[in-house]
Amino acid sequence: MLPANFELQTVRDFLRWIISRLGESSLFYGHGTDNAQDEAWYLVCGALHLPFDLDARLLDSVLTAQEREQLFALVERRINERVPVAYLVGEAWFAGLPFYVDERVLVPRSPIAELIEQAYQPWLGDEPAQILDLCTGSGCIGIASAFAFPYAQVVLSDISEDALVVARSNILRHGVQERVTAQFSDLFADLAGQQFDLIVSNPPYVDADDLAKMPAEFHAEPPLGLGSGSDGLDITRRILMQAADHLTDGGLLVVEVGNSGAALDQRYPHLPLTWLEFEHGGHGVFVMSKDDLLASQSMIRSSL
Repeated sequence: MLPANFELQTVRDFLRWIISRLGESSLFYGHGTDNAQDEAWYLVCGALHLPFDLDARLLDSVLTAQEREQLFALVERRINERVPVAYLVGEAWFAGLPFYVDERVLVPRSPIAELIEQAYQPWLGDEPAQILDLCTGSGCIGIASAFAFPYAQVVLSDISEDALVVARSNILRHGVQERVTAQFSDLFADLAGQQFDLIVSNPPYVDADDLAKMPAEFHAEPPLGLGSGSDGLDITRRILMQAADHLTDGGLLVVEVGNSGAALDQRYPHLPLTWLEFEHGGHGVFVMSKDDLLASQSMIRSSL
């Protein structure tokens, strides 16, 4: 409920007020924005269904009472409950595409988006016919890859049935249901016999120490999508062990491990990982070919 003496009326009023409220609060930015001004713009445009390139003349539009109540309530939740804005407005952007998100999935933010926009070049050879988005969450990586490769068939897999509900909603939202399917699987366990030219995964990779220290905003996200054991590599080790069996000859594996990249290098110092660099920020993403995975199996097993 708005306070009785609440005076804000226009879009411009609310933007200024929200920037001030966010700025005076101890918030963490990292779910699509990195500052209070962008966060305010994201919240207002998302909540009011306005384009992000809003015509400046509309900033002086007077909001309805219902819109004012809505924005006030969302700002209170952002500050008091530390809910990421993407959950508040039900939408996040990834690789230039909008995706529905809620607390059943992580907020899309992977630097793999930049790799998708480059069609995975120069690491991927021929255009892939079969793609797997392993640990898909909202489906953003797989669906964006489907747009990058318009003739590819894409499987989105996850162990979370809740996440798959969200992924399926995004498949329908983007009208790619004839080429993209969502399938339950505990990593590769339920994908027996299926092979792919490209396997992309942003699995859980946060180590126990980092997980305990993460800002409150991350604790609004599903824990299943974040933690991966004491060193953050429990899931990644399984992927390295099993991925080669599901790659076609010449196939490519792309995995994000974030801050756990240092632990991966320490655990497997001779593993032929190629670490990617990103122009727009982000780190901890490696690629491996099927041949390198096969040649490294004994090394991986010895370090289990």
